[in-house]
Amino acid sequence: MARILALANQKGGVGKTTSAINLGAALAVAGRRVLLVDVDPQASLTDALGIDTSQLARSIYDVLMGDALIGDILQRAGRLTVAPATIDLAAADMQLINEVGRERLLADALAPVAAAFDEILIDCPPSLGLLTVNALTAADAVIIPVECHYMALRGLTQLVQSIEKIQRRANARLQLLGVLPTMYDPRTLHEHEVLAELQRLFPGKVYAPIRRSIRFAETALAGKPMLEYDPSHVGAQLYRDLAVEVLRAT
Repeated sequence: MARILALANQKGGVGKTTSAINLGAALAVAGRRVLLVDVDPQASLTDALGIDTSQLARSIYDVLMGDALIGDILQRAGRLTVAPATIDLAAADMQLINEVGRERLLADALAPVAAAFDEILIDCPPSLGLLTVNALTAADAVIIPVECHYMALRGLTQLVQSIEKIQRRANARLQLLGVLPTMYDPRTLHEHEVLAELQRLFPGKVYAPIRRSIRFAETALAGKPMLEYDPSHVGAQLYRDLAVEVLRAT
């Protein structure tokens, strides 16, 4: 049965999608069967893996609406399997608001394929709306990618409170697996200070930081994870190291 990990942060531009793709790729290289689920209406994960959203007949939106099964929409992207998103997902929060059990729609949708994978990674939208609530209700654990800037720290309290609320009300097994500092520049004092603050706020839960690199943007244009685009790059090794940590927590 698959372990389900949500990558969540209500702030955009913190590396959620990059981390979902590259952690997923590193887990796949380690021999795990990996499903990536894109529940971000921007469909950045789908696009970054070279899947043409304009050619998709169905997506995770149709699954949440009850018009398709998860197995009907799955796409292959190298070693990874992807449940893709399209812009249609932008309407989901409003359309699902009156549905009975609306916070469990994703969990129920994933259940039929859970035995076919070892790891399911959910790339959440940059909000704490119904799509993110669905992801956290479905997940066994959450990883919080966070940029190493003080402004990026401001929303973490609200996110942690939301995780704790979902633990109490909808998903008792949900745990905070770790905090992943991203886009880290070790040359700046400011980012050293933010990293130290993260370690103070989340003792024993902060992973080794992912360093800033323009190569990550290049991988999105190429439609490949860093581990395929440039396996020798330091960023690829950092995600391999992260995968080792995540597997230790299995």
